[in-house]
Amino acid sequence: MQDIDPTETAEWLEALSDVLGQADGPDRATFLLKTMAERMAQSGSQVPAAITTPFRNTIKPTDERRMHGDLFMERRIRSLIRWNALAMVMRANDNDDGLGGHISSFSSAATLYDIGFNYFFHGNDDSPGDLIYYQGHSAPGMYARSYLEGRITEEQLDNFRREVGGNGLSSYPHPWLMPDYWQFPTVSMGLGPIQAIYQAHVMKYQQSRELVDHSGRKVWAFLGDGECDEPESLGAIALAGRERLNNLIFVVNCNLQRLDGPVRGNGKIIQELEGVFRGAGWNVIKVIWGRHWDILLEKDQTGLLKKRMNEVFDGELQNYKANGGAYTREHFFGKYPELLELVKDLSDDDIMYLNRGGHDPYKVYAAYAEAVEQTDKPTVVLAMTVKGYGMGASGEAQNETHSLKKLDIESLKTFRDRFAIPVSDDELKDVPYYRPAQDSPELVYMRTRREELGGNIPSRNSDFDALTVPSLEDLKSQLKSSGKRKISTTMSFVRTLSTLTKDKTIGHRVVPIVPDEARTFGMEGMFRQLGIYSSQGQRYTPHDADQIMYYKEDKKGQILEEGINEAGAFSAWLAAATSYSNHRFPMIPFYIFYSMFGFQRIMDLAWAAGDSQARGFLMGATAGRTTLNGEGLQHQDGHSLLMANMIPNCVAYDPTYAYELTVIIQNGLKRMYTEKENCFYYITIENENYVHPDMPADCEEGIIQGMYLLERSAGDMPHTVQLMGSGAILREVREAAKLLRDNYSINADVWSMTSINQLRREGLECERWNLINPEQPAKTAFVARQLEQHMGPVICATDYIKSYGEQIAPFIRRQYRVLGTDGFGRSDTRAKLRYHFEVDRYFIVLAALKSLVDEGSIDVSIATAAAKKFGITGDKTSPMHC
Repeated sequence: MQDIDPTETAEWLEALSDVLGQADGPDRATFLLKTMAERMAQSGSQVPAAITTPFRNTIKPTDERRMHGDLFMERRIRSLIRWNALAMVMRANDNDDGLGGHISSFSSAATLYDIGFNYFFHGNDDSPGDLIYYQGHSAPGMYARSYLEGRITEEQLDNFRREVGGNGLSSYPHPWLMPDYWQFPTVSMGLGPIQAIYQAHVMKYQQSRELVDHSGRKVWAFLGDGECDEPESLGAIALAGRERLNNLIFVVNCNLQRLDGPVRGNGKIIQELEGVFRGAGWNVIKVIWGRHWDILLEKDQTGLLKKRMNEVFDGELQNYKANGGAYTREHFFGKYPELLELVKDLSDDDIMYLNRGGHDPYKVYAAYAEAVEQTDKPTVVLAMTVKGYGMGASGEAQNETHSLKKLDIESLKTFRDRFAIPVSDDELKDVPYYRPAQDSPELVYMRTRREELGGNIPSRNSDFDALTVPSLEDLKSQLKSSGKRKISTTMSFVRTLSTLTKDKTIGHRVVPIVPDEARTFGMEGMFRQLGIYSSQGQRYTPHDADQIMYYKEDKKGQILEEGINEAGAFSAWLAAATSYSNHRFPMIPFYIFYSMFGFQRIMDLAWAAGDSQARGFLMGATAGRTTLNGEGLQHQDGHSLLMANMIPNCVAYDPTYAYELTVIIQNGLKRMYTEKENCFYYITIENENYVHPDMPADCEEGIIQGMYLLERSAGDMPHTVQLMGSGAILREVREAAKLLRDNYSINADVWSMTSINQLRREGLECERWNLINPEQPAKTAFVARQLEQHMGPVICATDYIKSYGEQIAPFIRRQYRVLGTDGFGRSDTRAKLRYHFEVDRYFIVLAALKSLVDEGSIDVSIATAAAKKFGITGDKTSPMHC
């Protein structure tokens, strides 16, 4: 916009300068600008968009906090770390295996990490320290530092990405593979930032409830500017601003490059991110230019250098570092003659080494020092760096640098000389590691800094004090019949959850979590009892305050209700489910959600939960394809149990009755928190109401193993079939058994299949044992042992796609037919849906009859007549073609 009255503009700027010169100038100026913006809006004038500051450092040189360490020694250490990280990746690729590895990301971020390690990251030796979400591609740098510290051996470095057989280093941060080292899996981009936000959120929750003292602890998340394109990276930053999470610090490594090219070649990613974070209520600190630029900025009397900084695009900034000092002189400074005059005394090499802020330890230190002192909002540090920094012409600021695994010998020499690594030309071809003596000044300095900050990191605590959990006797009311009352398994679960929250031993550790559907799941009765956590408490009077189950928000509330946000709710669950490790305080989270919106929507986070060794319960409500009245394709779940089975340490169940659900939850509590088994649970629950019977005798082991005999057919009939069912369809199976007995004189045993997933896993373990122990007596799968004394073909019907039931086919050594709900869901009554998907009692009866026909036990005319009687014709459209 053109300045139509420069004189008036100068008067306004002079007035602003006068305000800023006062004792409370910055705060007063902010108030005045906000007041003027409000007045503009009232007048109908267009208010400027979200404010971004000029493309310069946020902290002025005169306001920078000064480092108190030995800068020369720290640069020396940083150079050794750079070299060993490079050597590790190159040696991993210097063979036919080509295992990979990444160099360029850590090369750009080394200073960002180094300043944190030397001054800010608190360790875990005496008490829980800071939590750090490392950028996954920077893992080689962490290993290289640990090598200097003596925590990792040279043999381990040579086993980078050789994770089979032990004594190797995982490709990226993986707690499952390195349980005493990495805390969080972060290489699936975008997951680190959202996990970090909810980690900080749950820590405030714990602090407010006086469960854990987190005073002084910080959550640091390192991410890349390209990673911010992932919706999960920025999707929850408004929560952090709204909740004033001053314990959270993001460090965005803005090397201006994605994996294949520029992030915003035609724009300015740092400015874009500044506006986004500032608008979300964050404290934004930009670290763009290194201290070598300060002299030029001070000498520039025309303001053209600042103008040029604002003009230049990111794609041009990449070009300057890729093409060298002469190119930068011509294309950056050369736009204005005054700027060429400004740098006339600088050589091309001098211009090339005008450093960027993210590589300047003084600038980074100043930013971190301000960030850790922030008291009322989260902070993001936007640091400009160069991807492949120090790698010379073969890697620095090149589009292909992310995939670079090796340097040619000349580039390697350049790297060695630039960072003063004492490796000779003759040794260079082998890219040897270098670690000085233990009593060297470098290593003594490193150890001293880390001892002052509480010990070495990364470091993970993998153990905790076992909990005493309620016994089945303590939950006995949920093992009894519901009498004449019809209830859902969801209602039964809520009763069990309420009982657990009242338990004197573990009640305070239970964390109910919902996305925003507590009333849908019948949990509103817990609002008043437990309260919904709010960092601000309840500053309004809810409209239902005069009702028993009013909406109650509380600073000490126990329920986490995270809005319409499955990824956020799951991240909160994950933070609570790893509290035993991160805070040395086990918590028992129950995340209740629409089963369709669980694994399907956030499978990547669920996989991260497995890697993180989470402990807790995921409750898939309104589960199954046909149990949800009135909802359609997007809501009806027919596959979550199969998705759960993809995660090796996820234990999944599909119970039908309250006693089954209660036995499963109690067993899960014991396994995870008393026996400390490394697993988490997924349990389906439904909203369909029906009568629940008393728990039969001696069925507990079968419930846990995955199947038990619910009904034994006692009649003296010529033919027998075995009917299996679970969840919403088990009652259809029981009705089918009656039809077979009463109308066709066929015995039908009924099996409740609480976990086909568990049966399959146990069966596969038996097969593996038999394979590697060929001379030992063969083991028999549990499902096969259960069926040994029961004759006839087997029919399995569930509310899930056929692949779920077919998982155990290899272990049923007889005719086995599976009914399931393949195809898309749709809205209708439960009865019509079960007919449509061919899993109701009539299709189960027909499947049993057809199986007997196929084995030659009955005449085909019986099956034909049954199909006609039930209205099942060849004209019926397959649900797979709906």
